[in-house]
Parts: sequence; structure tokens; C-alpha cells
Amino acid sequence: MWCGVVTLFPEMFKALSDFGVTGRAIDKQLLQLNLQNPRDFATDVHNTVDDRPYGGGPGMVMKVAPLRQSIHALREQVQPGVRPKVIALSPQGRRVTQQDIKVLVKEHSHVIFIAGRYEGIDERLYHLETAEEWSIGDYIISGGELGAMVIIDAIARLIPGVLGHTASAQQDSFEAGLLDCPHYTRPEIIDGLQVPEVLLSGDHARIAKWRQEQQLERTSLRRPDLLKTVLLD
Repeated sequence: MWCGVVTLFPEMFKALSDFGVTGRAIDKQLLQLNLQNPRDFATDVHNTVDDRPYGGGPGMVMKVAPLRQSIHALREQVQPGVRPKVIALSPQGRRVTQQDIKVLVKEHSHVIFIAGRYEGIDERLYHLETAEEWSIGDYIISGGELGAMVIIDAIARLIPGVLGHTASAQQDSFEAGLLDCPHYTRPEIIDGLQVPEVLLSGDHARIAKWRQEQQLERTSLRRPDLLKTVLLD
């Protein structure tokens, strides 16, 4: 999987390249991460990539030209004939789900993320580069870098060979549209709290049934909205 990111702060992505699952994926060459700073395409002495918004108002807006040239520079890094999907991280974007990540990994081997800053991005960029807007949640953070990192981490978990155990990703929350079941490890008793007896039984069919029941119960209590999208018998 090839991921490019247009960002004013490429140093932030060391959190992906140097640590954890994504770091291992990059080391194994199962995930490729390419970063492009739009300031490299600024045309003035101050490396300006933003300007005042038309119509007035607070804040600054990221300019089209440096962002567009950054996207084109990243495209030049892939083989001819491949056109990466372009995704901009934005509070106005559709909220990302696990299903969106699965479809992205299945249908696209190359993706470019745009990490916006300030008040946002000149609207014309979305049309010129056919960029989709994605959001990681209904809240505001200072820039798109963290959102891009969240999605890239979710992508890495679905790439075959990245996780130590293939079933790990298949059993995560949201994979089947439900929250995950409770998990326990040793010791068996902590301050009077005991591991459920069924998990000690060795009866795999009974354990599987218990876990499914726990998933349903947890989802109904914590995220009943998810049950609307799950086909139950």
C-alpha cells in the first residue's frame, strides 16, 4: 500500500514511521509513506502557502497552487498509469467508518491525503483534483495530520502480513458492525474480580457464543445506533 501525504509538518509522521504497527509495516515494505511539504512550492521569500479569505472573516485559507503542485509531485513518485485516490481531511467530510477503510484498502493501492490547516482549503482544490473530504469525528483539531495518521494506521492493520496474527484485525470492534467483547488475561483473580468461568472452560463453541452475546450486549448499551446497520437473525 502506497500512501502520500501533503503536510506542512512532515516531522509529525515519525509517530507512524518510527513506532508500532505502522513502523513495522514500513520496515517490511508492506506500507510506503511519502511526505510532501507544500512550502516547497511557495514562490515568495516567506514560503507563504495561505492567504486572507475572500469575503472577510478570521483566519487564513490554504492556497490552491502549493497544494496542487504537492499532489502532482507525489503522483510523479508512482508508476505511470496509476492515479492515486485523493482524500482531504476536513470537518466537512463524511465520517469515516471501518467499512470505508476496508473498501479503501481493497479498491485502491495508492492514496494521497491532504492535511489541511488554518481555516481550511480553497474550495476549488477539491474540484480540480477530484478530492474527497473525510472526517475522523465531529470535533475540531488543529490540522489534518492527526486525522491522516489515524486513517493510515487503520489501513496498515488491514494489509496482509502486518499484524502478527491475521485474526487480530478480523476480531476488532466494528469489523462485524458490533463492538468488541470484553478481554481478560492472567491472573485469574484481581481484588476479588474473577475472569468469567466460560473463558476458563476450554469449550470453544461455548466461548464463541459468549463472546458474540457480549458483543451484542455491549453494542446495545453503548452504541445502539450500530445495531441499525447489522443484520441479526
